[in-house]
Amino acid sequence: MCGIVGIVGKSNVNQALYDALTVLQHRGQDAAGIVTSHDGRLFLRKDNGLVRDVFQQRHMQRLVGHMGIGHVRYPTAGSSSSAEAQPFYVNSPYGITLAHNGNLTNVDQLSREIYESDLRHVNTNSDSEVLLNVFAHELAARSKLQPSEDDIFAAVTEVHERCQGGYAVVAMILGYGIVGFRDPNAIRPIVFGQRHTDEGVEYMIASESVSLDVLGFTLIRDLAPGEAVWITEGGKLYTRQCAKKPNYAPCIFEHVYLARPDSIMDGISVYKARLRMGEKLAEKILRERPDHGIDVIIPIPDTSRTAALELANHLGVKFREGFVKNRYIGRTFIMPGQAARKKSVRQKLNAIELEFRGKNVMLVDDSIVRGTTCKQIIQMAREAGAKNVYFCSAAPAVRYPNVYGIDMPSPHELIAHNRSTEEVAELIGADWLIYQDLQDLEDAVREGNPAITAFDDAVFTGRYITGDIDEAYLNKIEQARNDAAKVKTQAVSAIIDLYNN
Repeated sequence: MCGIVGIVGKSNVNQALYDALTVLQHRGQDAAGIVTSHDGRLFLRKDNGLVRDVFQQRHMQRLVGHMGIGHVRYPTAGSSSSAEAQPFYVNSPYGITLAHNGNLTNVDQLSREIYESDLRHVNTNSDSEVLLNVFAHELAARSKLQPSEDDIFAAVTEVHERCQGGYAVVAMILGYGIVGFRDPNAIRPIVFGQRHTDEGVEYMIASESVSLDVLGFTLIRDLAPGEAVWITEGGKLYTRQCAKKPNYAPCIFEHVYLARPDSIMDGISVYKARLRMGEKLAEKILRERPDHGIDVIIPIPDTSRTAALELANHLGVKFREGFVKNRYIGRTFIMPGQAARKKSVRQKLNAIELEFRGKNVMLVDDSIVRGTTCKQIIQMAREAGAKNVYFCSAAPAVRYPNVYGIDMPSPHELIAHNRSTEEVAELIGADWLIYQDLQDLEDAVREGNPAITAFDDAVFTGRYITGDIDEAYLNKIEQARNDAAKVKTQAVSAIIDLYNN
């Protein structure tokens, strides 16, 4: 997963891009980048690290211009080399920079086509650079000195024809404007909005609506599946459907874990969806364990707090904050290597003993992926004196890898893969475990927008909506995503970065 932003303004946009990226920091803590356009030149700064670390005052002063795009990145195949920080750039045609959230599932085929047919060179292993070159090639095929909106949308249409997978994109065409587009299944999120200034109307494209809110932009709407928005440098906005067979099936895991609760995605309040997840969980517990004996509900900060609060309300059980979080430790489920994750959990959370001693405690988390984190947290609860520790997941069992832009581990590192609920409970050390039912999860999210009839739920079901995922592909990503591969890749990347610096 990554965060993207693009702004066409009436004054310098560097500070606005920076502020937007800090709001989207939860979507990527590996690398950050901003590129702006001014007087026919591009100004770029990108590197590994958090937004606040990548951009110093001297960098911001150089990022001049009324138009620009930005990106925060999590690696989607285990690499953390700064060479793959975004945005990417190609000089032909016009000079194009691109930032991308998602993953192309046919990247190998595209890479061959780019080299053999398009006669273009790709310099990294990033599928984002591949996507950029596909878009650039299709735009160049229009053979126009000055591209019109028809040319832009025609190029996006060809991207949809050639590229498979999940993707949300912002791309800046030097001297002309910014285009944003979304894959034909709408898997990855992207919104756009506007704000009025004394100089005129400014436009913004971003992964989540919260970044628009913070900067005073009014949300216009989400891009539809396969749709593109083109904003000229002069401030004219055009939209067009560019996919032949659009299908609305957004990633449901955005609502479970990835998105900020104060975002609106596809017309659905993430916060309200998580409240309803808590209601559904309470109903399931009352059905299956009416004599549950729970004394206190304790969320595992931060994503599960909303669901846990509503769960406690519906069960009539006390809600308490039993863990204090160190906010300077990043998310753990993507960290390479079990040792790194185990060390991180202990640094990340500390138990408040008086909330556990002698009580039957229900811990609530948004999901269980590897099981590393929840196992340690359950142990922490027992060490703090809990009499019994129950565990509740606001999502169903995660049994399959994500292939559309979330760097979940290989199948055999997913604790629920080929295991029953009882087996998982035993492995993590819980007295009992309860998962959200998939139908309840989908109902909780869909209630915010009944027009959405399907979701990308492959991590729970193994049904990949693009229809191009087979056993060979899953075996390939397992080799790229297992912990041993990640540790090796990070070691190589560290050497490369050391050499480059």
